[in-house]
Amino acid sequence: MRLGQQSGLVFSPDICLKADRHDAATAALLPKFLQSMGVAYDWASGVVQAVSAHHGFNFLDGQAIHPVGEPDIWKSTRQQIFHAYWQTLSPDSAPQDQLLSLTAVQWLAGLTSVCDWIGSNSEWFVPGERDATLAGHFANAREIAFKVLAKPDKLGWPPFFALLQQPDASSNELITQILGASQRVTARPLQQVADALLSGGQGPSLMVVEAPMGEGKTELAFLACLRLQERERHRGIYLALPTQATGNAMFERTLKFLRSFAGHSMLDIQLAHGGSEMNETVARLRDIWGDSRDEAVRSSAWFAQKRRGLLSPYGVGTVDQGLFGVMNVKHHFVRLWGLANKVVVLDEVHAYDAYTGGLIETLLRWLKALGCSVILMSATLPDKKREALLRAWDVTGGIPDNPPYPRVLLADGKGVRGDTFSARQQEPIQVSGLDESLGSIAIQALGALQEGGCGAVIVNTVDRAQQLYLSLVDRLPDDTVLLLFHARFPADERRDIEEKVLNTFGPTAERPGRALLIATQVAEQSLDIDFDFLISDLAPVDLLLQRAGRLHRHQRDLRPVAHCQPRLLVAGLLSERLPDLETTNWGRIYGDYLCLVTWAMLLNEPVWRLPDDIDRLVQAVYAPWPALPVLAADIVQKIEDVSRIEHKASTDFQVQLARHIAIDPREPPEYAYNDKPHGADEDDTLALRNQTRLGSESITAIPVWVDADGQWRMHAGSAPFTPEKPVSDALARQLYARQIKISRKALLKHLQAQAPHPALAEHPLLAHYPPLLLQDGVCQIGKLSIRLDPKLGLVYSTQTLQELP
Repeated sequence: MRLGQQSGLVFSPDICLKADRHDAATAALLPKFLQSMGVAYDWASGVVQAVSAHHGFNFLDGQAIHPVGEPDIWKSTRQQIFHAYWQTLSPDSAPQDQLLSLTAVQWLAGLTSVCDWIGSNSEWFVPGERDATLAGHFANAREIAFKVLAKPDKLGWPPFFALLQQPDASSNELITQILGASQRVTARPLQQVADALLSGGQGPSLMVVEAPMGEGKTELAFLACLRLQERERHRGIYLALPTQATGNAMFERTLKFLRSFAGHSMLDIQLAHGGSEMNETVARLRDIWGDSRDEAVRSSAWFAQKRRGLLSPYGVGTVDQGLFGVMNVKHHFVRLWGLANKVVVLDEVHAYDAYTGGLIETLLRWLKALGCSVILMSATLPDKKREALLRAWDVTGGIPDNPPYPRVLLADGKGVRGDTFSARQQEPIQVSGLDESLGSIAIQALGALQEGGCGAVIVNTVDRAQQLYLSLVDRLPDDTVLLLFHARFPADERRDIEEKVLNTFGPTAERPGRALLIATQVAEQSLDIDFDFLISDLAPVDLLLQRAGRLHRHQRDLRPVAHCQPRLLVAGLLSERLPDLETTNWGRIYGDYLCLVTWAMLLNEPVWRLPDDIDRLVQAVYAPWPALPVLAADIVQKIEDVSRIEHKASTDFQVQLARHIAIDPREPPEYAYNDKPHGADEDDTLALRNQTRLGSESITAIPVWVDADGQWRMHAGSAPFTPEKPVSDALARQLYARQIKISRKALLKHLQAQAPHPALAEHPLLAHYPPLLLQDGVCQIGKLSIRLDPKLGLVYSTQTLQELP
């Protein structure tokens, strides 16, 4: 400050520092500087919008801040400094007079922020003069930057490397390598057909894969990624899954895939979701390049920081991480820049409501504009949904008639084409109904287990899963393995349960003679598990088909005689009456309309032949005007005149809400952010919040046991610690692994109203997670009792646990 004053650069702090944000000043001052060097107004406006956003948000008209109350010498000094930088960078000529698209502006914004993060690292770029001249200083800084990017002990940004080094390799050879098989494997029909379509392709591509469960869609995704990356020079891959659990499973498969093709190159992979820090595989991969040159794949700690996960060339995570890129959250453009020129795989695209589906359509527009190729995978899609996804990719004409199911569609520079293939015919599934009461389900489960076998009951709510578990736990034969799997366990316990599920029902499991899984929708998607029999709550038909895909999924030499024929029992599927959608909460979860149309359509479908019936049943339920079977007039009226109208109103609202939230890449840059909610993503604490999925508000908490003397414990029997001091890093990681998501309204308000405790609030890993304080395992809020039970997970009741039915 003294040097500035000696040069005449004086100011009044009380006045001038009222406007002290350099990003806002950049937005206000840089346009005229650029224009003074001959840069056209339109181009300058786009560039300034990009670089001034490096603190996280684009400035709107009127938000740029001019300096206040400064002497004129500041203006002339700024002009001199800018001129000196301009001369040092020595551009050959002024940019062309052109409007920059929103895609170009946000791509540059992402690049600017990433460069800002790298250049701000004072350990890599030690502050101080590096040369007597600006040109020498700049040359030295460039040399440091190259070293930072190249050296594994610094940032170590992996250089481009095409995983496929033998473009002429056949489908069979690549599938063999993908699977890590010791003997040659023949590619499945799906993989052969898709590879043939890709072989004649041109330019970034959209591939839509609709195939039954168990046809090798994941291996096809890897195969397509190899082909597209090699042909289009895509810089990496991101696989987007519906849930953290499915993301964790895919991460292991992707790591194996990368290791198979890495050769002697160094690759980086990130697990991009809120629970990635708890993943043991990720922990083992942290910066291992510096420890062992034998490991070709690492997971860099730099890329693992907030909002950086998608910057790594390779990643697996939730679809939400990509969707935040199309919303006005902090540094949304960094996520887009991270996805640019990649192959992006979206799995289970049928699994989202109209709101999230609308966000996915906007994401597709961005991905195409950013030069990506995209692979969409689903068991099947309603015709309307498929058409919407193709339109989002700007396929507006020339769409051929859909090939028969199962099918693959490819849209690229040569147009749209598709093909069908022969899928494995599954044994016919006998489908019947039962009462939706938990007592009826328990009786059926007990009967199915009498002759042995490994089965599952998938219900639609955690409360039903817990109550059914309590109903069965003391009534099953002693040799029965009983597992309860839902989302209301602490994260570390949920991960352990998921591993037990895979070890009991997975493809390589040593199956017990008798086992039962009671689960919610967490067992519905992407987990490779196989059951001898299945009981399910009523749900929309596409989800029921997804669940049924777990029946006799794996080829087994021997199944119990009673379960040689796959059988699906659907609770609520009774012809004599409508299902109870209110008491069960099924209507609140899925909406009355889809449940009722599914009920009506399945009444006359006692045998499912998969995959042949998959597309037919889905299109029948999701048709604009479903052809209902003969039903009583009052039931038809309820479905068509009441529930359908409510469903359409709800769907239209969700679609409009998604359009209001999402940033459309087709908009002009100067208007694209008008009226867009300026909210926080999942890692921030702004009052507003942009959501990737609709549903009840939730908060993530850390459960802790409270002793009589006020000390805290991680478990009832673990060592005590004081809540008045920040915990150690080691304990923080253990507590972080215990996180649990809370959505019960009364408990949510209670946690939000709590005063912060230093133990968590003053540790950076735990600062945003309130403690769930338990005394003897219970938190009491008025009449509501919240118990963290080791067998049941988090239980809500207005009665004691012993009184639960």
